[in-house]
Amino acid sequence: MEETLMSATFSTEGLGTPVKISAIDGELKKLWEADEASTNASLMNFLVYTEDPSQLTANSEMIQEFTQENACRAVLIAMDRKAPEPSVQAWITAHCHLAHGKKSICSEQISFLLSGRSFGRLRNTVFAHLNSDLPLVFWWQGEISDLFEDRLYSILDRFIFDSSIWKNPSKSLAEIMEARKQTGDHMVTQDLAWTRSYHYRLAIAGLFDDPVAERAFPEMERVCIVAQKSQRTTALLLLAWVAEMAAWKSILELGLAAETNPEKGESFLFESKEGRNIVATITWDDEGAPLSLLSIQSPDCEVKVSRQKGNSHLFQEICTDGHCLNVSGPADSDDPEGLVADQLSRGGKNSLFLRVLPRFLELL
Repeated sequence: MEETLMSATFSTEGLGTPVKISAIDGELKKLWEADEASTNASLMNFLVYTEDPSQLTANSEMIQEFTQENACRAVLIAMDRKAPEPSVQAWITAHCHLAHGKKSICSEQISFLLSGRSFGRLRNTVFAHLNSDLPLVFWWQGEISDLFEDRLYSILDRFIFDSSIWKNPSKSLAEIMEARKQTGDHMVTQDLAWTRSYHYRLAIAGLFDDPVAERAFPEMERVCIVAQKSQRTTALLLLAWVAEMAAWKSILELGLAAETNPEKGESFLFESKEGRNIVATITWDDEGAPLSLLSIQSPDCEVKVSRQKGNSHLFQEICTDGHCLNVSGPADSDDPEGLVADQLSRGGKNSLFLRVLPRFLELL
């Protein structure tokens, strides 16, 4: 395998000092020895992988923010699979933040650009520079490719992805679930499309603790979700969660009325435990927040959670007999890095996501 330190065809600003692959560990040691005022802190190996090399600098900027609350050894990997010749470039840097105005707490970062044929090099070249005593969190950005194979996923503790940007979510999720099965369910899976609805789910569950909403629930007959069209999987995951928690049976997918523009939404039909029909609609609104509305309605009660674009809070409401109770609560992050940080701070094995997944795939 050829190693090169030639200048990349895109900006490498912010990646730090270029180093030879064989010298990475030694150069990292020198980095810390040169600054006795800094403390090297790591709670995990955090790998960010992309097959879009232009994202390498942006990911480095993201890590600068991420490490303010998440001490880690960050390994950024960009794969240029279209390059005609194989090559590897590497850079090292540290992201430091003041602790109580005194000593800096720093997280080290290693960045790799791998070009050309890549089978085997991702694991052999990059994974040799992990901290073996720390858990391995892997964030795959973009479509799942053939580099997602057993030699990779067998060593992952947490695998992060975003199904909202995939062309074929069913196929990619099937591959990930098969990988999880092969690892003995060791690999925790985290879909950012699912994470985007966390505070919506928390808010709806809290509203149905109200006795008025709880009494009305068996008579619920309509669910309305509004989201950006790019967040279709987020909307479907949220609907799947509602149906699973309510034990509704999905009896068929409704065709949209002839006068309805198919670009505007989707409709589904469920049956409740009491035998009532529940119509669920998803409407696209690209001018709103990624997830703008979840409304669950009975003839006499509406339980609603909504959000205005750019607002950091959710508006929560129960209306019955002409009276409304309003409260507010936090909203989920819009940007993927914020969602990753939020999920890592909560931890967990995402068992609810696995429970909802069959419902989601049926709707999908």
